[in-house]
Amino acid sequence: IYTLSLHDALPISRFLVPYLERQKALFAVTLDDQKIAGVHAFVYTPAGGIAAANKDRVLINLHGGGFSGCWPGCAELESRPIAALAAIKVVSVDYRQAPDNKFPAASEDVAAVYKELLKTYCPENIGIYGCSAGGMLTAQSVAWFQEHDLPRPGAIGIFCGSAGEFGGDAAYTSTPLGEARLMPEMRDGGMTRLGYFGNTDPKDPLVAPIHSPEMLAKFPPTLIITGTRAFEMSSAVYTHSQLVKLGVDAELHVWEGLFHGFFYNPDVPESREA
Repeated sequence: IYTLSLHDALPISRFLVPYLERQKALFAVTLDDQKIAGVHAFVYTPAGGIAAANKDRVLINLHGGGFSGCWPGCAELESRPIAALAAIKVVSVDYRQAPDNKFPAASEDVAAVYKELLKTYCPENIGIYGCSAGGMLTAQSVAWFQEHDLPRPGAIGIFCGSAGEFGGDAAYTSTPLGEARLMPEMRDGGMTRLGYFGNTDPKDPLVAPIHSPEMLAKFPPTLIITGTRAFEMSSAVYTHSQLVKLGVDAELHVWEGLFHGFFYNPDVPESREA
């Protein structure tokens, strides 16, 4: 049991606890447990207050975990430093996951929270980001918004993920280079082998927006983060190339020698850069 705040004692993966302890020491925030449009969420506010430039802005975090776990540990690691360093409010969404839920449950939850925040914030002042499954869900959410006539957000961050399936050279090279967490099935794309995507069409643009140039062309400014030893690197690079080809304002940042979700460890110099 790891205590996130004075009023929350929740089970957390032992692997994440040292990172969580370190982040709590480095990044001061207040944490509120809320329901937004009926969806559970944690709201992070910088202890020093929201910067004047960000008083009308908000970020939505979509945590990693393979669409089957890592709440609230991954949510904390992805939200706390951003809220503190950027002096901005971060809403981390506890979206529905496998095994109890299937696609498009998570997309529906993100859309519900987004629609509620649109009552307070202009769409261009809302950013959405996430790592791993959360990065993929970020891309899926933008596609879902288009399909359901919701305005596009101001910017998105696809971190440790992509707008489509995993694959390419990185799926083979990352394991001998040290990415031991890579599952063998990821080498052939692997997305539909995640329980959350059971019985979906891997070419469905709401599952993998990379397969729809029309949808990709309407993406907002996009930041992509990966590392040379991360199993998602090839798909992240491919996502970036397709966005650029379609005229989207997209930035790709690749850190040498770093692995999937490296910035969870706040003491790695490259994590500070990210």
